[in-house]
Amino acid sequence: MTTRTHPVDGELIEAAAKVARTRCRGDNHTMAAAARARDGRIITAVNAYHFTGGPCAELVLIGAAAAQGAYELDTIVAVGDRDRGVVPPCGRCRQVLLDYFPALEVIVGPTGRPRGVPVADLLPETYIWADHRLDTE
Repeated sequence: MTTRTHPVDGELIEAAAKVARTRCRGDNHTMAAAARARDGRIITAVNAYHFTGGPCAELVLIGAAAAQGAYELDTIVAVGDRDRGVVPPCGRCRQVLLDYFPALEVIVGPTGRPRGVPVADLLPETYIWADHRLDTE
């Protein structure tokens, strides 16, 4: 598999980093995510850790975006608290992001060398949730 890379949205990384610095405190909120909606808005969110599971920042962001009327996202990034930098999405988030936004760009990579990659490249040969639906036409 060859991953295609794309230019990085630095403003998005900074938005997530700012939320991680100012809103992530203690063990309940350790990750922040930021996404650019199709209309250019930046939406942010934090994870909600709980010993029973709890949603990652990327999943909270999907709900926050919908609550703000942003149903199309172009790019997403997650940043860890304590200056951990960009953190790639977990497997569950990769699957959900692919199912909701198949054309989404995800920013990954170490500090100083982030890169944007298509979400499909992060989850090759995956199950496509929409494939199980029956045609209604």
